[in-house]
Amino acid sequence: MRAVVQRVKRADVRVGRRLVGEIGTGLLVLAGVADNDTSESVDWMAEKIVNLRVFDDEEGKMNRTLAEAGGAILCVSQFTLMGDCRKGRRPSYDRAAAPETARSIYELLVAALRVRGARVETGEFRALMDVELVNDGPVTLLLDSEKLF
Repeated sequence: MRAVVQRVKRADVRVGRRLVGEIGTGLLVLAGVADNDTSESVDWMAEKIVNLRVFDDEEGKMNRTLAEAGGAILCVSQFTLMGDCRKGRRPSYDRAAAPETARSIYELLVAALRVRGARVETGEFRALMDVELVNDGPVTLLLDSEKLF
């Protein structure tokens, strides 16, 4: 599982003109599911996300977690994170999970984030979405459950 995590002042996701998810201060999480992801991958990712110390403390140092900052998560499924661009010009999605599996794992991630106390809004799985955000910092991190980076 891979995720792009961005600290935001606000973020929302729309399908067409319909608003489907919106947060103020918090984290925008774009999540990609690999064909070999398991519940262990989900647990690792959820634990990592909710415990990232990326919010400023009183001294302006990134020392606070999402909960300590009073933030929320907007979690959006994004299969293109599994794209492999090392060869040729067209990304290969061979490592991306099949849609049915990806939906299940993505929903497990959302549930795992909520179990850990996060308020989570979501996009709409397999929909063409417009994501709008105000990146705070900017702070953008890449996470990979296989720890490739």
